[in-house]
Amino acid sequence: MAEPLLWLHNLQLLRGPGNPAAAGDGLIAADGTLLAIGEAAVEQGRAAGLQPQTCEGAWLAPALVDPHSVLEEPSSGRAETLASLSAAAAAGGYGTLALLPWAHPWRDCPERLVLSHGGPLQLRLWGSFSSGGHDADLAPHGDQLAAGAVGLACGDHCPPIALLERGLRLGEQGAAPLLVAPRDPAIAGGGFVREGADALRAGWPPDPALSETLPLQSLLALAAAHRPPALRLMNLSTAGGAALLAQCPAQQRPMASVGWWHLLADAQRLDPTAEGWRVVPSIGTPADRQALIEALASGVIAAVAVHHLALDPEERLLPLDQRRGGLAGHGSVLPLLWHELVGTQGWSPEQLWQVLCWGPARFLAIDAPLLQSGSRQWVLFDPQAPWRASGSATAANQPAVESWLPEQQRRGAVRASGLLPSERWSL
Repeated sequence: MAEPLLWLHNLQLLRGPGNPAAAGDGLIAADGTLLAIGEAAVEQGRAAGLQPQTCEGAWLAPALVDPHSVLEEPSSGRAETLASLSAAAAAGGYGTLALLPWAHPWRDCPERLVLSHGGPLQLRLWGSFSSGGHDADLAPHGDQLAAGAVGLACGDHCPPIALLERGLRLGEQGAAPLLVAPRDPAIAGGGFVREGADALRAGWPPDPALSETLPLQSLLALAAAHRPPALRLMNLSTAGGAALLAQCPAQQRPMASVGWWHLLADAQRLDPTAEGWRVVPSIGTPADRQALIEALASGVIAAVAVHHLALDPEERLLPLDQRRGGLAGHGSVLPLLWHELVGTQGWSPEQLWQVLCWGPARFLAIDAPLLQSGSRQWVLFDPQAPWRASGSATAANQPAVESWLPEQQRRGAVRASGLLPSERWSL
């Protein structure tokens, strides 16, 4: 058994879904293993002769789950590599990272679903629904799932319904998740901000809400007709989309994700010069943002995704209408959403963990992370700790926290985690 290193006293403990938070202690080993929680931590800490370290106001909880992000060149990427992304995700409190097949080359066969990394972070890979992501031919679904794919994913828009129907009739997917983005780029017409007064005033090319709601209607009709066992909707982004989903009977409603940035930014809130205007799907109106928050709170939307897509410094310098949409930022998600959802919207920490951890695990059809002895999948988050930058070391398109929070409100940090070496803990 590993030797105890730290006895953390007077924490708030989040053990798992359905369990209310409770005050307690935690005992941590030097290698980052959580040895004990609650009374067992007190007993073992005393037996080891440790002095308790008070962490009042901090939360010891399971590590977060990112249901979909993008890594294009794992070993030689200029914007991001597997090593830099893993480090950024772990520093932000993420213990499970699911990567889409969007890569060079596209991950659409078993031999491309092999990525090796060290450390306790759990890496999951989505297989591809279509060959090469071109939406023309089906990829080998059964072979990818047999090779360990967590599910099958399409590109950043809805493929032809006929192709989806063909794949569902083939049935190789089984009960594995099928991830589809309800987006039609032809209707968007090159717009990258949802149509509304703020977009018009700023002169941004508008993206009508119909670019999401029309393909979403088709997907919901497909789901009603074929009852696919695990249809997933990726990155819902409009009030209309949330309303359509809410109209589905709960037992027939597909699970949906929302990108974290759409819960924070909108065309009225975002400074004209700030990073974050160019994302896919488009940034919304204030009404879109509030509707997404309410849908998430009610369970209509199940999971918050980071949907990390890194740009290198050269691509970041291109004009907005000439560069790809995307945002990096695992290190900003937990503190900024704590500030917005817990601090401003009045959520409980349990609600926040539901949409950042346990809901995303259900979305991926994997076991929910639990706070339990023997695990390194834990984080110690302190909402009052001084802000610490913990984003990607290489991605150029990360949001600047300065544009969101004045310095006196800039709080929240992962102080320690079993995902990080102990020398990076702040205790």
